[in-house]
Amino acid sequence: MKTAIALFVTACAIAPTAHAMDARLRGQFEKLDPQTRMEQRCDLEAMNRIKAAKLGYRPDKVIAYSFGDPVTADNVLKAKGAVFRSEGEWYRLAFKCETTPDRFDVTTFKFRIGEMVAREDWDAHYLYD
Repeated sequence: MKTAIALFVTACAIAPTAHAMDARLRGQFEKLDPQTRMEQRCDLEAMNRIKAAKLGYRPDKVIAYSFGDPVTADNVLKAKGAVFRSEGEWYRLAFKCETTPDRFDVTTFKFRIGEMVAREDWDAHYLYD
């Protein structure tokens, strides 16, 4: 189990993503408006990058807006108030995600993992089991 120690982990990747979408998932993303597509694509990339970093987390959900609204400009999404869930616990997350103009592929992704969110704070940030 992870502790709530203020240990911040930073991981970066500047190269194009190695986590390409399969045809079925791409078809689902085609149905989304461009803004929602970018948000969902970046959330998916966050989960994949956290898993790939082999830090002991097993993310199954990312929410980009729990502790603050994400900021978007062109094909860049910055989420300083994000969270992710791993094995039933929520953790603070900040990330910057840049996509291709069609918002299907991630070209740049950086993230920082923060502290575990205390259960007594879950309701205030719309977090759940």
